[in-house]
Amino acid sequence: MLERREFYIGGHWVKPNADKVLEVINPATEAVIGSVSLGDAEDVDRAVVAARTAFKAFSTTTPAARLALLRRIEEVYEKRFEEIAKVISMEVGAPITLAREIQAATGKIHLATYSAILEEFSFESDTGSTRIAKEPIGVCGLITPWNWPINQIACKVIPALAAGCTVVLKPSEVTPLSACLFADVLDEAGVPPGVFNLVNGEGPVVGEAIASHPDIDMVSLTGSTRAGTAVARAAAESVKRVTQELGGKSPYIVLPDADLEVAVEQCTNAVLMNSGQSCAAPTRLLVPAQLADEAAGIASAIMKRTKIGSPENEDTEMGPVVSHTQFEKIQRLIAQGIDEGARLVCGGPGREDGFDKGYFARPTVFADVSNDMTIAREEIFGPVLVVIPYKNEEEAIRIANDTDYGLAAYVSSRDLEAARRVAGGLRAGSVYLNGAWIDPMAPFGGYKRSGNGREWGPYGLEEYLETKSILGFAEAPSAQ
Repeated sequence: MLERREFYIGGHWVKPNADKVLEVINPATEAVIGSVSLGDAEDVDRAVVAARTAFKAFSTTTPAARLALLRRIEEVYEKRFEEIAKVISMEVGAPITLAREIQAATGKIHLATYSAILEEFSFESDTGSTRIAKEPIGVCGLITPWNWPINQIACKVIPALAAGCTVVLKPSEVTPLSACLFADVLDEAGVPPGVFNLVNGEGPVVGEAIASHPDIDMVSLTGSTRAGTAVARAAAESVKRVTQELGGKSPYIVLPDADLEVAVEQCTNAVLMNSGQSCAAPTRLLVPAQLADEAAGIASAIMKRTKIGSPENEDTEMGPVVSHTQFEKIQRLIAQGIDEGARLVCGGPGREDGFDKGYFARPTVFADVSNDMTIAREEIFGPVLVVIPYKNEEEAIRIANDTDYGLAAYVSSRDLEAARRVAGGLRAGSVYLNGAWIDPMAPFGGYKRSGNGREWGPYGLEEYLETKSILGFAEAPSAQ
């Protein structure tokens, strides 16, 4: 049992204001694996006071000093890496190989990326006699989700520290244990007291207190679109900066000349990864109408041979979804897809065969799907793929863009120029061509209801900086 009943505030683990405890559940076994305290507005206020106090000194540190701090964090993170991976696996239900190779590994990636950026980033530049200064925005409230817990924590906390900001983190109450380990890493690495603070709690309580707090200068949220609108509303009165990475319903467009087998395999594997619980997962597979049945069959065969099992097993390819609530949401939407006339090719309602406990959803493929069906419009956040036929390239782009979301999109074609052409017409923050993988230096974020602002790389660092113009900084050249 992992008991983490204290919050990290002002460089120390301190008792919460109230004694309200939440149990943490292993989604594979439904057993309790630990517990945390749930904070309130008073806990947030203590953390903000600590962060505000620390900002005075930390904001004036040199980039070189902050770079040295990131490198110390990286060393400690590496030492605790396996422990972090195992806790992520237990909390999220991610297969241990996924937890090691991607989930926990993203923490190392963001640390290395921002170390490299700090070595070269210019916080000052001149234009004529004017000095342009990039300065830390201040105290940042960071609200992170459960699906990629360390990735989302690292891609917010690390650039904030690199910029010279101080932070108050509220991780998801579903996956708080890995966040506590991250706090341990920062503490051991010698992050100055008050620079990083952690308060566990529920969104409507702690998240609301962070978003509305007048002494927090910026809020960065990753979560649902519903949560994003609530945070933006709460933040509006204090006119703080708000950046949001929200939901998605990403299309994967297979152009007629693509290798159908390869494209559908790439799309299906991306949906299955993390049990479909990825905001950028390509859950709408758009294929030429004459190839739709074949594509659905390929996807079904891949899903049927996927090894579903305990996250502890090294050969498990897909584990459970994260919670009973998430499992029930997936069941509701699968049932709605059937009711609205989509053809169920594989999977369907209920728990995966062979499991009498755990939130093991069945990998599911729907065919004969129109883009106005609920399963084509709502973010299911589970291992569910819908196959949508199209007649021509123009219609494919129209269907792809016919969504409230715009986080990611995917295109597959043997003709790179054709793929680039289609990418240019897609309203999405990231477009992946022919199986391209993530680039940690590229900006990540969405159009429309998928949010605003960008994370990752130098673009992520910029979000934590204010821009100041100092006119007349340099003497004007004397008249001859």
